[in-house]
Amino acid sequence: MTGPLVPFREIVLKVHSRCDLACDHCYIYESADQSWRTRPKTISDEAIHQTALRLAEHAGTHALPSVSVILHGGEPLLAGPARLRRVCEELTEAVGPVAELDLRIHTNGLQLSPRYLDLFDEFNVRVGISLDGDQAANDRHRRFADGRTSHPLVLRAVDLLRQDRYAHLNLGLLCTIDVENDPLAVYDALLDLDPPRIDFLLPHATWDEPPHRPSGSPTAYADWILAVYDRWQDQGRPVPVRLFESVLSTLNGGPSLTESLGLAPTDLVVVETDGTLEQVDSLKTAYEGAAATGFDVFHHAFDEVAAHPGVRARQLGLAGVSETCRACPVVRSCGGGLYTHRYRDGSFDHESVYCTDLEALVRGIETRTPAALPASDNGELADAQQELTRTLLARLQADLAGRGGERWDEAWALALLVDERSDEGLDGVLGHPYARSWLLGCLDALREGRPPELDTLGSCVAAAAVRGGLEMAVPVTYTDGMLHLPTLGTLRIAGPGTSGRAELLVAGKEFSVAGTGTDWQPLRRIGCDGAPDLALDDLDPYRDSFGAPPHARLGTAEAEEWSRRFAGVWGRLRQELPAVAEEAEAWLTTVTPLAAGEPAAGRHGPGALGIAADVLTVEGLARGVRRARLRALVEVTDLYAQDGAWLYTAGWAAGPVTVSELLAGVHERAVLGAYSVEIRQALQLLDRAPELTVSGKSLVADLWKEWGAASRLTEKRP
Repeated sequence: MTGPLVPFREIVLKVHSRCDLACDHCYIYESADQSWRTRPKTISDEAIHQTALRLAEHAGTHALPSVSVILHGGEPLLAGPARLRRVCEELTEAVGPVAELDLRIHTNGLQLSPRYLDLFDEFNVRVGISLDGDQAANDRHRRFADGRTSHPLVLRAVDLLRQDRYAHLNLGLLCTIDVENDPLAVYDALLDLDPPRIDFLLPHATWDEPPHRPSGSPTAYADWILAVYDRWQDQGRPVPVRLFESVLSTLNGGPSLTESLGLAPTDLVVVETDGTLEQVDSLKTAYEGAAATGFDVFHHAFDEVAAHPGVRARQLGLAGVSETCRACPVVRSCGGGLYTHRYRDGSFDHESVYCTDLEALVRGIETRTPAALPASDNGELADAQQELTRTLLARLQADLAGRGGERWDEAWALALLVDERSDEGLDGVLGHPYARSWLLGCLDALREGRPPELDTLGSCVAAAAVRGGLEMAVPVTYTDGMLHLPTLGTLRIAGPGTSGRAELLVAGKEFSVAGTGTDWQPLRRIGCDGAPDLALDDLDPYRDSFGAPPHARLGTAEAEEWSRRFAGVWGRLRQELPAVAEEAEAWLTTVTPLAAGEPAAGRHGPGALGIAADVLTVEGLARGVRRARLRALVEVTDLYAQDGAWLYTAGWAAGPVTVSELLAGVHERAVLGAYSVEIRQALQLLDRAPELTVSGKSLVADLWKEWGAASRLTEKRP
């Protein structure tokens, strides 16, 4: 297996190998692997010391900002306060100077007392407690060896942890699911304890030892979990639930938040009480020795374990799941399920034994999740885009970190003043598509170590002051004798080849520069009958963001002819594709003539379309506005994740395409009424595309409707 090692960021340290409960669903004592019997009950000083050194070495080698150590067992509290103190001291001393140390302990809570919690407070060890719900649910599995209930003692531990002096250590509750328990009673009982987090766990099982299904339903576990999900949703999500948050995250394009779901590589290793290094504990469910690596902390570095084939197999992402899983639409969320749960007949190359449950769970949450897609609300999309531009401006200010210089600081202070005094001025300028081009260029320059064009902020502030009808003087910079005011036009201040500083005097909607002429080139507009009122921007210095060269400034007659031609094509667009025209008129603000090339939606803010005269046709215009619209959506909405992980065939493409290319092709063509067979086939592929988020699938549903309407319209045409 090739590729870089994935460093371990989480260490499970077994401090005691025995337990004071006899839970019949325990994967340590009731599983196929019984290696616990041969290990010392308590971790030794030597094993503690060597583990701390190995972890510090590993964190330093990989420059890890932080590492988590989970104190585990058996029941870790059986190690006693003195032994646990030794563990915390050794780890803090060795790892603290190298990386931030996140210490945790997972316990059944029976031994928890102020003595332990005072120790944990000293070392900031956060505490997670296992509890399977109300007493009836908890007693089903979590009893003492003589059959006595453990529930009252666990509640006592939870109450102790909830005290004000210990509440900051409370990590939450871990609940193993049993479908014979009432899901709502379990959830309500856990919620009543006011935990900071709840984590629901599927009981460990394999195809050789399948999970208990008393009803025989293949989706019994999904049904149980979704019942809890509905209650959680109805209550307004009163507590974080990691299982739900993980599915919601992946459905919306984010990462998985748990090893049991998603395609993220494993970054966990286990240190047993004798210093043996093992893979994740749950593998003990599969067969004797399934978690073994042959390594230990006395003779081997963590990097050697990270290179172990068993560990690498759980770091392959999509390539590490079965062929069936790779073709499944929900694999990005479920990740093929926990690696252990795939085991059958000596191999892990299978779908999860919970496969039907996982698919039903992901689809169930998906159908209950509204899309974060502002596609049907142009006002919402515009607001999101405006917020994005303002965020980029704030980020530029933050990245400069006081290094912008006197001119920038002066322009920034004036920008804040204009923003305060005018409701529309600054937003009107920042809303111009090419303001985004300037901001992105500045951020790129900072990242690449080049000087950014910071003086443009002064021009933006000056234009905003004019638009806002303010009275003020704004220092500006001109280049090649020209001062460009975004959204307004260009003023010649000096001769060609001259650059310098000037002061723009703003008085209401009028402005002037002392000592200069009146060579003013206003930004023209397309005002011909049949076309919307759009800016014809052939002036802005940042309009070269389309991937195709912009046309030079048009002459007066040339601009009039260009506008008339555009208006004529737009009129035909309204007749032939009224939905496209109506949609575009709601957000399109600016048209820039290109010297050549296809209609483009380049690297700028929303509202701009670049188009060359030779493709100024109904189809070319429709494609251009659709490209621009999709780009605007992608910038503020996650439509897909892991683009390129799968490849598709599109009837209009010469070779395989990614999901982003497939979606863009359909989005551009669906409204045209052409390519009917190819569009239908592409939409069918998108329906099963694992990369699509909830918002992406919502967009595909809209595209089905658009394609259907366009196809019917085409059939009616003579």
